[in-house]
Amino acid sequence: MTSLRPWLLIAATLPLAGCGALRGAAQVATGLASHQICSAAFVSRIDPEIFRREAVDPDLGPAHWLMRTEVDREGQSVSASLAGLATTRAVYRGPSGCLVLHGAPPPVPPEPIPAPRPRALTQAPASAAVEEALDRAFAEPAKPWRRTKAVVILRDGQIVGERYAPGYRPDTAITGWSATKSVTNALVGVLVQQGKLSADGPAPVAAWKGDSRRAISVDNLLRMTSGLALGDSLNASLKSAFDPSAVMLFAVRDMAGFAEARALVGAPGTSWTYADASPTITSRIIRDQAGGTEAAMQAFAHRELFDRLGMEHPTLELDATGTPLGASHMWASARDWARLGQLYLDDGVVDGERILPAGWADDAARPTPGAEQVGYGAGFWTNRGPGPGARRRIALGMPADAYFARGHQGQYVVIVPSARLVVVRLGITPAAGNDIEGVARLVAEAIVAVRPPE
Repeated sequence: MTSLRPWLLIAATLPLAGCGALRGAAQVATGLASHQICSAAFVSRIDPEIFRREAVDPDLGPAHWLMRTEVDREGQSVSASLAGLATTRAVYRGPSGCLVLHGAPPPVPPEPIPAPRPRALTQAPASAAVEEALDRAFAEPAKPWRRTKAVVILRDGQIVGERYAPGYRPDTAITGWSATKSVTNALVGVLVQQGKLSADGPAPVAAWKGDSRRAISVDNLLRMTSGLALGDSLNASLKSAFDPSAVMLFAVRDMAGFAEARALVGAPGTSWTYADASPTITSRIIRDQAGGTEAAMQAFAHRELFDRLGMEHPTLELDATGTPLGASHMWASARDWARLGQLYLDDGVVDGERILPAGWADDAARPTPGAEQVGYGAGFWTNRGPGPGARRRIALGMPADAYFARGHQGQYVVIVPSARLVVVRLGITPAAGNDIEGVARLVAEAIVAVRPPE
């Protein structure tokens, strides 16, 4: 889950004497606005003005009154400016989604991404109990806004419940925010299964070969226990000009290069800090193993993961170097997100073929030492631990064996092995907790609603 509050970052710079830090924080804010609105308009193809009002303005806080955005339909780009402090422009690049420009845009890869082979999900009529659960999931309280946009419920790979908000459809690509970290986990798993990468050995990062950072493993990166000074993506800091991971996402051309250069401040594996820069480094490793170019990266992701799952509308966005924004920028339909959950429910097997190592899914749900407070595994949040986060979710109705992809503003892909269930809830819920109470209730009600008669 990414907590991006650029207005807090801007506020943090006000006491500083120089205006350079303030301009830098403003660039983070305009980068966020231009990128997200661009992706909404040209990837998701939803109304960008409504999206800005619902999804972007809450992140900007009071600064949204000063933010000016302009959608160029013909040029397929979005510009954002903040009070004369910073202006950024994001451009749509077809299969690679949107990109905030830092200098000249890279060329669009000439190789088209092949259309996925048809793989329709079967659908059973929703029971009255499922319909009632969906009614409650979409019910809008007075405040804070819930704004559920899509729900898909799978039982053993079959859709048993599905609903969309006005303006959204089964083919609408919806942002996953930090649910993208679970996609990164899957891409690493594919490489491990193919024998091209080791999760436990030293991470193959050239910049680390000559110093103590060479001890960092891929598993450390997946679990965010690298020991690098990567910032804190859960909580924007008021003690610094801006968070390193936020700067990386919206104000840097080579995101992984920026993250790889961070200093080691603790022994790998000894402490946990949730930071978007960690899966970004992992994404560079994936890109390099896939062939080192944007075209090779996209071909690998589609050929080895998306197409095998039957995903029809995935857009994994990349930076200017061809590195996926593997911490935060995957857009896909609710059914596509459900297919990812089903992969983990089936322990990495698709159509009888193993594409993730045996036990990889269970390991993703294994609690990471140091992350007990919230309950985090490896690219997934988990209830399989004694911490207060897991205990609260279980008390709310989410089973103890459940684990889930989770993203900013309420994106959830919940996997419940004991019930053979995947529950996807996507929305725009900027309030604290991102409607975890409603999601836990939805999961609990879905389990009861689809339970076979005794």
